[in-house]
Amino acid sequence: MGSAQPVEPEQANTCGGNKVLNSCGYSLPSASKSRGNVTNHKLPQTIAVAGAGLLGRLLAWQLQRAGINITLFEAGSFTPDAPPTIRAAAFTAAGMVAPLSEAVVSDEGVYRMGIFALQQWPTWIAQLPATGEPLFFNNGSLVVAHQQDTSELEQFERELGFVLPGCAGYQHLDQHDIHQLEPDLHSHFHSGLFLTEEGHVNNREFLRLLGDEIINQGITVRTHTPVDVFPGKVVTEKGEEHFDLVIDCRGLGAKQQLRNLRGVRGETLHVETREIHLQRPVRLMHPRYQLYVVPKPNHRFIIGATQIESEDRSPVTIQSNLELSSALYTLSPAFAEARIIEMDSNLRPAFMDNLPRVNSQDGLISANGLFRHGYLLAPAVVENVLAHIFRKPEPIFSDLLNQH
Repeated sequence: MGSAQPVEPEQANTCGGNKVLNSCGYSLPSASKSRGNVTNHKLPQTIAVAGAGLLGRLLAWQLQRAGINITLFEAGSFTPDAPPTIRAAAFTAAGMVAPLSEAVVSDEGVYRMGIFALQQWPTWIAQLPATGEPLFFNNGSLVVAHQQDTSELEQFERELGFVLPGCAGYQHLDQHDIHQLEPDLHSHFHSGLFLTEEGHVNNREFLRLLGDEIINQGITVRTHTPVDVFPGKVVTEKGEEHFDLVIDCRGLGAKQQLRNLRGVRGETLHVETREIHLQRPVRLMHPRYQLYVVPKPNHRFIIGATQIESEDRSPVTIQSNLELSSALYTLSPAFAEARIIEMDSNLRPAFMDNLPRVNSQDGLISANGLFRHGYLLAPAVVENVLAHIFRKPEPIFSDLLNQH
């Protein structure tokens, strides 16, 4: 089986410890309810999944495990190379599962779905073949600010309390506490927040292993095959192909058919150094931008991310590179000797409210709009889609995903 890093003892009373209630008092649904007690309806025997990004791969994998014949269509390569290959946003993402951090800039619903993700990722990873490296880390995250920017940290906490009143999923830290958690950070950080209900996925390794499992399962994968989708059929350049059900997970590839979908540009840096070690993602609050650094195996780190209202897929700009690199250096001077091994830019598919949607009709289900919340919200979206397919009377998170 795949591996997930065990939950730290101090997190045992949070969602990370798989309790019924999370630290903000919300009851957590069970993914098993998405598929159990199926009503008396004929299930589809053949399903086309359009788009082999994060949602498409997860759905194809889970549906094949349920005994359904799956054909997976991908407009590009199934194993995309490094930039500038156009590829799904899931390959560019840092893989953070950050319910508290993202609640501050969204709403309580995103938090609820994110807490569910903290439970679901270890479950999925355990279904994959064994790997030598952990694929999921549940070590929380750290939020810090320079002394002159302490007001940004205070504002973050106020906004968190507004969205999630009474939430106890974080701890105040002083300089000593910060050093205990992350001794390699610069010593000038005097205050911070430890967000216990957060984690991150080793996402590129996960996508690689999931891709291998899809091939090993015998799923038909049609690469370099863009499609248009309709109820019960897809249309390729060679003509129509019919299925019992079509699931549209094309991200921005669906823009021609989802007119209210837009792309939001994001840029990241990948660096490598043995001079610093981090146990968890670190966010730096700043008046102009919010930097995050996510540790990855083999002494690598992802730094991001810009958020620009543009559908420009061109390479990372000098301005973005300078902002990300200079902010990274202030976290720890040890990053000065880090080697930049990759600069990546991509477009996040988003609706105008930056929230995902699952639309279901006879013969066609559309799941899209993960925005910058791919690994945070994918578990909720996938389980909602599965509940629709298995005809559950109350699909999981239907109040958040199906009411648009």
